[in-house]
Amino acid sequence: MSSSMRRLTTGIGMLGVLLLVSACASQVMKSYIGAPISSVMLDYGPPDNVYDLRPGERAYQWRKQKTQVVAGQSSGEVKETRRGRRYEVTETPGYVEQTECFYTFHARRSGSDWYVTSFRQPSLECE
Repeated sequence: MSSSMRRLTTGIGMLGVLLLVSACASQVMKSYIGAPISSVMLDYGPPDNVYDLRPGERAYQWRKQKTQVVAGQSSGEVKETRRGRRYEVTETPGYVEQTECFYTFHARRSGSDWYVTSFRQPSLECE
């Protein structure tokens, strides 16, 4: 299999994984629609931000920071030169990746409580 064909196959595989994983956070958020906002608070703690929108409407927002360490890679190959064989090493350094995610619920006041009416779709890397 050629390297371009391998890259295409890998790309298609990664896309499939993304499609399977996507909507995870959205499915959890969707389950709170109609519930009091206190249900979300009991599961995730107090919100980081509360915004008054129109009279009787609010947005409650939770922020989560994800930190992920991506390992470096090292590979090598034997190359033929005029002076004989030589082993060449290619290194890719590791790095730390930080992602900030916001999860926002919209709520409407009913009596003395606030009830979730909708949510804002999280960005793809936060699903």
